[in-house]
Parts: sequence; C-alpha cells; structure tokens
Amino acid sequence: MNIATLVSCGSKVAPWCVAVALVLPSGDSRAQVLEIGIGTQNTTTNTVTGGVVIKELGLLEKNLPKTGKYKDFQYKLNWQNATSGPPITNGMMANNIQIGMMGDYPLMVNGATGQATNNPTQLIAIIAYNAVGGGNGIVVHKDSPFYELADLKGKNVSVPFGSAAHGMMLTSLQKKGLPPDFWSLVSQSPEVGTTNLQEKRIDAHGDFVPFAELLPFKGFARKIYDGAETKVPTFHGVTVRKDFAEKYPEIVIAYLKSLIEANEWMRKNPKLAAERIEEWTKINKEVVYIFLGPGGVHTLDPTIKKLQIESAGGSYAILQKLNMIKPLDMGAWINDSYIRQTYKELGLDYDKQLAAFDTYNVTGTDPVCNAPVNDPKLVGEVWIQGGDIVPFSSPVCTLLGVKKYTGEGKKLNAVYLVDHELGIKVFADAAFYAIKPDAKKPEVVPFLLKKDAEAHAAKNGGKLATYAEALSAINVGQ
Repeated sequence: MNIATLVSCGSKVAPWCVAVALVLPSGDSRAQVLEIGIGTQNTTTNTVTGGVVIKELGLLEKNLPKTGKYKDFQYKLNWQNATSGPPITNGMMANNIQIGMMGDYPLMVNGATGQATNNPTQLIAIIAYNAVGGGNGIVVHKDSPFYELADLKGKNVSVPFGSAAHGMMLTSLQKKGLPPDFWSLVSQSPEVGTTNLQEKRIDAHGDFVPFAELLPFKGFARKIYDGAETKVPTFHGVTVRKDFAEKYPEIVIAYLKSLIEANEWMRKNPKLAAERIEEWTKINKEVVYIFLGPGGVHTLDPTIKKLQIESAGGSYAILQKLNMIKPLDMGAWINDSYIRQTYKELGLDYDKQLAAFDTYNVTGTDPVCNAPVNDPKLVGEVWIQGGDIVPFSSPVCTLLGVKKYTGEGKKLNAVYLVDHELGIKVFADAAFYAIKPDAKKPEVVPFLLKKDAEAHAAKNGGKLATYAEALSAINVGQ
C-alpha cells in the first residue's frame, strides 16, 4: 500500500495541521482519509451529549456523509478531552481541533481569539442551558462558618480563570454592586481547587458544572452560592472553525444530527444514561442525573435562543470592561444556519423549538401519597440503591417516602427536591428547610441556601430545619 499525505499548511506533516491522506491500495481505487479533531470536556456534565455520548455510542460514524463528494472518504475521528475550554480554544487556533464545546464565557473568548488571529470560529448550536444561570456555583468546606456570598469579603477564593464559573462570579459581583477586589481571587483548576478546599487551604472555590454539586455530594463541601441567583442565563455550546464548516458543511450537520440523537438517548432512559455516563466520565451518576435527568438543572436543546444571545452580549460587556477579552463581532460569530439545516433534514420544526423552553419533567404516581406527580415546582424523587428512581408529588411526600424505604431497610443513592426560591433541583440532604410540623398537614419547604429558608420561615411562621430535622418532623402515617 502506498500512502501519500497532503497537508494544506506545508510540505511536511505538522501536528497542528488537518491531514488528508491519500491511501492507494493495489488497483485504481482512491480514498481520502479526513482526520477531524473534536475537543470535548467529558467531566463537564453539560457537554456530554455533545462529546462522550456521541463518541461512545458511535453516533457520528453512523451519520457522517458517505455519498457524493464524500463517497471515497475515510474518516479518522480524533477525540481530544480537556477539563476546561481554554485548551480546546488553543487546539482550534492551531487547527488541531475543528469542532469544540465549552461554556458561555470560554465560548466568547474562543470567538474573539479566532477573529483576532485570523482563525475565525462560530457558535453553531447549544448543548445545554439554564435560563436563570443555574449550574455554576461557589462551595465552602462543610465545616465553614460561611453561608452566603457576602460572607466571603476579603477571603481567599479560587476559580478556574476564563471559565464559565469565573464569568458567573464576575456577574455576581456586578449584580450586587461589589468591586472586583471584593475577595482575594486566584486561578485554580477544578482538581487543584477541590484539593485545596478539602484541606482547608482556601475559604471557598467557584466552579462550573458539575463540581458545585459533585463536591457536596462527596461529603466534604457545602454550596453557598448558585449561578441561579444572578438570573443571567448560562449555557454550553458547540463552536467550529469557520473554514472547516464552510468546506465540509455536511460533516457539521452530521455532527449536529448526532447531538440531537444523543439528547434523545439521554431523555429516553435518564437513569440508564446517567449510569453509562458515570462509567465513561467517572462523575457520579447521581450528579449526572441532577443536571440532565427530568426536571434537571440544565435543559438539552440545540437551538440558539434570543435569551442566550442577549446573555452573551451582557457577559461580553463585563469582560470588555475588565479588559479580559479581545473585540468580538457577535454577528459574525453566531451562526444558526447549520442547526437550522439540520432540523430541516430531520423533518423537525426549528422555529417551534426555538420558542420553546420546556424541559422533560418528573411524572408518574406518588406511591406514598397516592397522588399524581404533575407540579414541577413541588416534585421529589428517591433513587433506591439497586432499584428504581421513584417520583413523589411534594416535599412532604418525598420525605415520607424516604422514611418508608429506609424503614424497610433499603439504602438510597440520592433524594432530589426542588428549591422553592431558585427553582432548581437540589440534593435533599444538602438542603435547608422551612417547616411547620403540623400533625394533620405538615409543611416542608426546601431551599439550597440557609438564608432563603430562614427568610421563608420568618415570613410564614415556620422554623428553620436541617434535612434530619425535617425528616423527624413528619411521620409515615400522616
């Protein structure tokens, strides 16, 4: 076999070039081998349906074009995993990665860097979003005396600089009218920040999905601030090199078809999907589920909505004010033509989905209170170890379910409720509660933040309670 490699950037093969190899077997047939670099963030849960799910299920191989100008193509997929957006941007600027995925702030830096270096990239789809900013967060050690952002004045706080979480923290200061030097901020990766927090070397750590949920789930941290408090939408999206997309639009559309298929796979059986994603990423399935399961913190939707465009504009203004970004032409950067064409080829209504904000919700019948599970603001779920994820109609019924199952000797993987103030899914054992332990009609209202539970209790004649205290306040016979 004779192999000749053609490289558009010179006569020698460089690691940052897109190599097209001509494989010449015996006979006259000729096949082009196109290597496609795809930058993923496997441990960033919001990107998994754009990366590791597509990879592990072989969806892109199935959808890649094989007719017309592609009939003699052979594809080599080069999956490149990173723990944050900046390394993916570096790979895209070097043309070693053609398709990448990252959070909102890194996406804008990606676009601005591309325009500044004559390596333009474009935002072509969203992977997952939260309309009010949920997902990014700030955690402290579980023994910390701090319970809200105001407690961190002058404290040592770390965050991965340039990340979506960094952007959330900048936004949080601006929203509260606080100066950038409100705290002593240093850049630390998720891994370093986690270790330093666990060993109490820092006062708090800000991070992106899934770490603000993962660290409390592991038992040594407590979340004191969630991006949902900013009320500013957050999202993770897909960026491509403009030159690659224009040369191979059918490949870009094949990738987007794979993304949509991965989203459907996640929604079809979220428990199984969470278990498989845990195998692939080592992120606990219970944490995967709180983000991408029914009623999860993030919504899987590839359309580029007005709220995301407006949010990006506001975030860009913050970065500009702090001299943290090069100029970015938003109009040239955002391009929804590929996802629109994908919807058209799949026979789907793009404009209808563009106007929709619904996620798939927790449904079923409450086995303890014998009631329909139909109010997304009140639902709860109990994940029985080795068993099902059982839906409940209210916080009280959920906690009654917990007492019933544990009374039967069953172990639980996780219990989920919905924060009454922020509207996001939370781990019940990490929540605070405003309770009224009435024998006939007890009230249990869950909150992520202690201050919100205290305020609700004071306003409504209840009292503040921990998870254990809320469980003790109700009886199975109620």
